[in-house]
Amino acid sequence: MDEKNHIITSPVMGTFYRSSAPGKAALVEEGQAITPSDIVCMIESMKIFTELRCEHPGIVKRFLVENEDPVMKNQALIEIEIH
Repeated sequence: MDEKNHIITSPVMGTFYRSSAPGKAALVEEGQAITPSDIVCMIESMKIFTELRCEHPGIVKRFLVENEDPVMKNQALIEIEIH
């Protein structure tokens, strides 16, 4: 990635979720502006949910995995265009 893009990766092996609970709206959408305090997705591993936040302000460029996909530790999840 170049200086203007950042990839959010999974800190653990688990299941990727775009929302905080079944039936709830996605935490973020492609094209949405985000700040470092925004939760962008969740990873569930062994019934423990980990909230992921971006380290930089920017725009959600694209999701690299689908909702409820199994993910591996350090797998790329979301591409962020840094501002």
